[in-house]
Amino acid sequence: MRIPLSVLDLAPIARGDTARDSIAGSVALAQRAEAHGYRRVWYAEHHNMPHIASSATSVLIAHIGAKTSSIRLGAGGIMLPNHSPLVIAEQFGTLEAMYPGRIDLGLGRAPGSDQNTMYALRRDAKSSDRFPQDVMELQAYLAGESRVPGVDAVPGKGSRVPLYILGSSLFGAQLAAALGLPYAFASHFSPQALEAAVATYRRDFKPSAQLDSPYVIAGVNVIAADTMAQAQENREAVRRIMAVGLFGRGQSLSDEQVDQLLQQGAGQHVDQMFTYSAVGTAQEVGDYLEAFRNKADADELITAHQAPTTEARLRSVTLTAEAVESVRA
Repeated sequence: MRIPLSVLDLAPIARGDTARDSIAGSVALAQRAEAHGYRRVWYAEHHNMPHIASSATSVLIAHIGAKTSSIRLGAGGIMLPNHSPLVIAEQFGTLEAMYPGRIDLGLGRAPGSDQNTMYALRRDAKSSDRFPQDVMELQAYLAGESRVPGVDAVPGKGSRVPLYILGSSLFGAQLAAALGLPYAFASHFSPQALEAAVATYRRDFKPSAQLDSPYVIAGVNVIAADTMAQAQENREAVRRIMAVGLFGRGQSLSDEQVDQLLQQGAGQHVDQMFTYSAVGTAQEVGDYLEAFRNKADADELITAHQAPTTEARLRSVTLTAEAVESVRA
């Protein structure tokens, strides 16, 4: 089988670690993915999350670009309502100037934050309503065809950094199809509309200067280990970490309190997010990914390697690559 694989690095800050430790782990992960032929590594913009270190997404990409040589790097994604299109065009135009031919720009419209964080970001609650127009404004800056008279992105003008629309609903699928852009579905945490969204995108796709035919990237969780028992242990550890991160309200909870949290509904919520998860040894993960690719009708899979330690995530990246005959399309 030939499954083009990429990595979504959530840059987790493990218990007892610092942001510096997390960033060092992200460097190691990108280097491991590059060595094993993965196509790209993407980083997601999150704010006010104590266990995620990818808030300054473009800065993280710049750092990892200097530590790698060939793998594509990008945002999966930049939450465009948090920014002006000009600033993002300048940031990613700068990255493209630094690492020519290696930069991707995935765009999402979800706020990804609570009301207080939204205030701290100085964003308008209605800014997501302008997402389609902002995407087109950003695209124009990167193409050197500014929609704002007398304003160019420098760097960025004419760089044509490839854009990807991220989504977990029919809205993103419809927008990606209308603009003729690749579509990345966030099935690694929001699985409900996967098949309907991909079908809508493929049906309605209109060719563009960037893309002749539809291109779908589907997200999938991967927990690969040397034994099934170890993979299941890693999954349970991540399940507990996610429950605390989502519902623990920033508190440091005892094991007994986490057990109670899981029993009160957090466990069911996390399990639903993990609907699409390849868990097990290399063989079992490879078989799952092949079946998932067919179910998702995907051209590429972007794998979120879930484990409580950097070492376990690195091992998962290696085993997954070994499970797939070729990760290069």
